[in-house]
Amino acid sequence: MHFPVYLHIGFLRIHPHLFFELLAYSAAFQVYLVLRRKSGDVIDDFGRWWLTAAAAVGALFGSRLLGALENPASVVGNLRNPALLFSGQTIVGALIGGLLAVEWTKTRLHITRRTGDLFAIPLCVGIVVGRVGCFLTGVADRTGGNPTALPWGLDSGDGISRQPVQLYEIAFVLCLAIFLYRVSWRGYQEGDLFKLFMVAYFTFRLFVDYLKPEMRIFAGLSSIQWACVCMLLYYSRDIFRWMKSGLSLTALRTPSGLENGLYDN
Repeated sequence: MHFPVYLHIGFLRIHPHLFFELLAYSAAFQVYLVLRRKSGDVIDDFGRWWLTAAAAVGALFGSRLLGALENPASVVGNLRNPALLFSGQTIVGALIGGLLAVEWTKTRLHITRRTGDLFAIPLCVGIVVGRVGCFLTGVADRTGGNPTALPWGLDSGDGISRQPVQLYEIAFVLCLAIFLYRVSWRGYQEGDLFKLFMVAYFTFRLFVDYLKPEMRIFAGLSSIQWACVCMLLYYSRDIFRWMKSGLSLTALRTPSGLENGLYDN
């Protein structure tokens, strides 16, 4: 296999990262629409579309900002190399930027309900589809793993057998989506579905990024890993609540006075 694996549709030759990134947005949005029709929404259409727009804008800026911290060379880029157009963004930054933008917008609109649950499973779908594009791009977008002698190591185009971290992430997020889907049908405390997604994903990235050749800025952690640590601290109250109850379905369903209205996501 030669990387990047371009897709040929008619007379078009499309870069895999561009194709699967656009497909990820489309697939995630379609899943979101289906879930919203089936389960309803805790806010009206006006508030939801404002929050969706805020999430999109915040994700764009957060992705680029953290991507620039992780890979300063990507800021300069090379417009003649399409692969580099995607090397300066990160899902972790997008999630953080989207969260902050939504929280700010909710404050401005005086929305007090927890509004992230509808995004949890669509985000899983988007990540899975998008990571396919990362894998097919090869080493150019800097999402590949460290060199390895393990039998499942893959050559992503530079002649070196590497950890297929994109495939690890696809497998993990698929399992996470199934878990969240099961929780969604059994009932859960408002806000917990999104929190479970965020905590699970940031925990995964904190550890799997040790398998990537990233610049460690402090205490052996990269900027992305430090961002994950900060977000896990942000959700620490929920993590302790789940740990105390053994992450049972009862804990997810039954709100206490503390968790029922003092903070949102």
